[in-house]
Amino acid sequence: MTGPVFAIDPRQRDIATELHASVRELPLICPHGHVDPRILADDEPFPDPARLLVVPDHYVTRMLLSQGITPARLGVPSAEGEWVESDGRTIWRLLAANWHLFRGTPSRLWLERTFSTVFGIDTPLRAETADEVYDAIAARLAEPAFRPRALFEQFGIEVLATTESPLDDLARHSKLEADGWGGPGGRVITTFRPDEVVDMEFAGWAGKVARLGEITGLDTATFPGFLAALRSRREAFIAAGATSSDHGHPTARTVALSETEANELFTRALRGEASPADAETFRAHMLIEFARMSLDDGLVLQLHPGAVRNHNTWLHAAHGRDVGGDIPQATDYVRALQPLLDLHGNDPRLRIVLYTLDETAFSRELAPLAGGYAALYLGAPWWFLDTPDGLRRFRESVTDSAGFYNTAGFVDDTRAFCSIPVRHDIARRVDAAYLASLVVQDRLPFDEAAETIADLAYHLPKRVFRLDAQRSPTEEPTEEAESR
Repeated sequence: MTGPVFAIDPRQRDIATELHASVRELPLICPHGHVDPRILADDEPFPDPARLLVVPDHYVTRMLLSQGITPARLGVPSAEGEWVESDGRTIWRLLAANWHLFRGTPSRLWLERTFSTVFGIDTPLRAETADEVYDAIAARLAEPAFRPRALFEQFGIEVLATTESPLDDLARHSKLEADGWGGPGGRVITTFRPDEVVDMEFAGWAGKVARLGEITGLDTATFPGFLAALRSRREAFIAAGATSSDHGHPTARTVALSETEANELFTRALRGEASPADAETFRAHMLIEFARMSLDDGLVLQLHPGAVRNHNTWLHAAHGRDVGGDIPQATDYVRALQPLLDLHGNDPRLRIVLYTLDETAFSRELAPLAGGYAALYLGAPWWFLDTPDGLRRFRESVTDSAGFYNTAGFVDDTRAFCSIPVRHDIARRVDAAYLASLVVQDRLPFDEAAETIADLAYHLPKRVFRLDAQRSPTEEPTEEAESR
C-alpha cells in the first residue's frame, strides 16, 4: 500500500519509509471494534456502495448533519420507522455533492484510501464523477473476491473482535465457530460489553436486568444473583472466544461499596427510585466488581470513558444511539481510578486498557498512571482522536512517562469493515514517522526502532489482549514473556 509516511524532513521520511515497509505486511490484530458479526457469519455480498460506506459511518453522517443534511436523507434507519432514503445511488450522489466538507479530515483520508487500496479506484470523487465511482465500486462488490470472508483474508486480518451485549445470544459467533472461523483461537471473537445491564440510565434498564436473569436462569432481582448472572455470561463469552470486556462509562470513577451498600442501591434502582448520582455510583462500583471478575477469568478490562452520550437529543430521538450524537468531555483519571488501583493496580494478573477522549489527560494523568501501575496499559487514541495528527500527538505525549511498552497497540474501533486495513496502515505510518524522528535525533538506534514498530503493530496488541491461543488467559505470566 503506497502513501505518505507523515514526515517532512527528507532523512526522517526515508527512515520512516523503511520502517513502515518492515511492518507493512504484518497481519492485522483487531482486538476492539464494532463490525457486525453477521457480515462474516452470513458471508453474503455487501449491499450497494452507499449502504456499505455511508449509512453506517457516523463520522460521515455527522459531518453532513452539521450542514443541515439529515441522516434520513443518507439512509440512516429511523427509530420510529419514519421515511428514510432507500436508493443507494441517491445517497451516494448527496455525499459526492458535499465532498468538499471533508477536506483535510480523516474521514476523507480513510475513504479515499479505501477506494484506492480496497477497490482499485483512483477517480477523484465529486458531483460529476459520483455515478462513475458508484458503479465501479458496485461492480467490485458483485465479484466473489469482494465477499466479506474473502476480503477478511485479503486484508490480512489475523483476529477480529466484535462487541456484544450479555443479552446477545451469540448465534452469529456460534455459526462462525461451526464454520471454523470463531471460538477460542478463532479468527473472529466476541467482546463482553455489559453497559446496558450495568448503566441504570439506559432505557428499560430493569427489564434488561430481568432478561439477563431469564437467559442465565439466575435470580437477578438480588445483587448477588445479578453478579452471578454476569459471571455466567462472561463464561459463555469466553467459550465464544472473548479475551476482553469493554465498558463505555461516562466517567472513569471507581468506588468500592460494601456488600450492604451495593445491595441497597441495586434494590432501590429496581424499584425505579435511583437518582443520576446513584447510577454513577453503581457504575463506579461495578468497575471494581468487573476487575475482580477479570482476576478470576482473565478477561482484559477495557475502559472507554469520557463521552457525553446522545448529546444531540433530536438525533437520538429520531435515529437512536450510536449515530454520531455523542460529544467528548474532560475526564479525571487520577482520583477517579484510585479506589480500583489501590485494590488491584499492582497485580500483574489484571489487565486494564484505558482509553480517553480527553487528550489533555495523556501527559498529565494517563501516561504517569500507566508508567506506575502493573495493571494499566494505555489504549490507542480513540474515536475523535484516531487521526494522523491525534496518533502523532499521542506518541509525543505519552512516551516520556509510559514508554512504548505500557501502551496496547492500535485498535480500529470501527463499524466500517472495509476501512480496517486503511486505519491500521495509517497508524503504522504515523508510528514509523515518530520512530524515525527519534532515529534522526540519535535518540534510538535504527534496529531498535525496527523492533519497536513491529511490537506496536503486531506483538503488543496480541500479547496485551491475550490473543495468543497457545496460552490460557489466566495463566500466570512469566517475566520473560510479559516484560513491558
